[in-house]
Amino acid sequence: MKKILMTLAVAFVAVAANAQVYVGGNVGIASSKNGDADAVTTYKVLPEIGYNLDQNWAIGTTVGFGKGTPVNIEKLEDGMLQNYFTVEPYVRYTFVRSKYINAFVDGGFGYAHFNHAHGAAASVNAWSVGVKPGISVNLSPKVSFIAHVGFAGWKSAKADMDGAKSSNVWGVDLDGNNVTFGVYYNF
Repeated sequence: MKKILMTLAVAFVAVAANAQVYVGGNVGIASSKNGDADAVTTYKVLPEIGYNLDQNWAIGTTVGFGKGTPVNIEKLEDGMLQNYFTVEPYVRYTFVRSKYINAFVDGGFGYAHFNHAHGAAASVNAWSVGVKPGISVNLSPKVSFIAHVGFAGWKSAKADMDGAKSSNVWGVDLDGNNVTFGVYYNF
């Protein structure tokens, strides 16, 4: 067991020494209000780890949690907020690179499980496939400020109950509730 742990530690140090690994993540918060209804606050915390394959390509994953509303699900109260867990592996292509600013697009898929909440009839499983554009501001060689804005692709969600039908959405989502900000540390 000691040999395995030592091997993994040496491998991690070797990869980190080549400046190919990044860790960080995103946080997002939004408040919205429809008509006379109470304001609703949603949030997400999305830690992230990635590996730069070369100057333009990287792979990574986000694993996180938050509070929000699944895609319009049949038989759930409209606007009901639920806590959720999400996993989103991706491939990143950086198409603009400069000393201070990089522009990229993440292509991948995601899975989210929304828990029962405040009288909700069922939990919800949601899937997505698409792209998320982003920008990175390089504050130093080791630290970058990043932002993702929007999503273009397909989303599907289905309540975990007998007779439930899935809700599917195709399109582009560029509203203010779909913006995340984060920081990366580049090894």
